[in-house]
Amino acid sequence: MTNDPKELRQRLTPEQYAVTQEAATERPFTGQYDDFYEPGIYVDVVSGEPLFSSADKYDAGCGWPAFTKPIQKLAEHRDKSFGMERVEVRSKEANSHLGHVFNDGPLEAGGLRYCINSAALKFIPVSELEAAGYGQYRDLFSKED
Repeated sequence: MTNDPKELRQRLTPEQYAVTQEAATERPFTGQYDDFYEPGIYVDVVSGEPLFSSADKYDAGCGWPAFTKPIQKLAEHRDKSFGMERVEVRSKEANSHLGHVFNDGPLEAGGLRYCINSAALKFIPVSELEAAGYGQYRDLFSKED
């Protein structure tokens, strides 16, 4: 996969491009994965890098998909935009802007809330993990998923 802007503009929707490449934020409660709870993994829409498991997704009521932890470590950056101080999270391979991480998540799950834009994600259902090349993540789910 390339991060060539011209190629990405052809491959991604305008919202996906704005979110992942320009650090835009989709409007709350509008993303396709906000109120979505099928078993599977979420990957970077740009690179296909595995990001989050549905097993770690929860309803934070914030208007964006929320996760307690990523599948693998993400890149974190200090973000002082819009008069706030936050921690931005990006994918490691493609450097896609994903969203932010906050320390107000469920304490029993570590206390973190990864607040992620749906536009940065592509969902791979458990039933398609092997066919899509993500078979190694099947063990994140019970056999009946």
